[in-house]
Amino acid sequence: MQEALGPLLELVLDPADTLVTRRTVEALLRRKDRDGLTTVASALAVADSNHSDWIHTAIVDVFSIFSDERDDAIRLCEEMLRDTDDRVALGTRQLHEILAEIDPVLRPA
Repeated sequence: MQEALGPLLELVLDPADTLVTRRTVEALLRRKDRDGLTTVASALAVADSNHSDWIHTAIVDVFSIFSDERDDAIRLCEEMLRDTDDRVALGTRQLHEILAEIDPVLRPA
């Protein structure tokens, strides 16, 4: 829901508690959908270096196990790169780079 975006971004970019950042990002990414990825990308675009580090950690934690989940997220990012919102596009490029660096543990047989 569009009205949830503001409060979710506030949680992801919480200035007082990076545990809130990490857990919120993990929850958004575990949705494995465009809305979750878009919210994380929006936050990445404006995050300071500390928050970026915790967002990066959450991305690796969520997508480092199954290659098909990581690959699906990369495909969604490639679709999102065509987004007309500059902030989402910037954050999506960063998210795509992080995902591309991950070497998942489990691959299909």
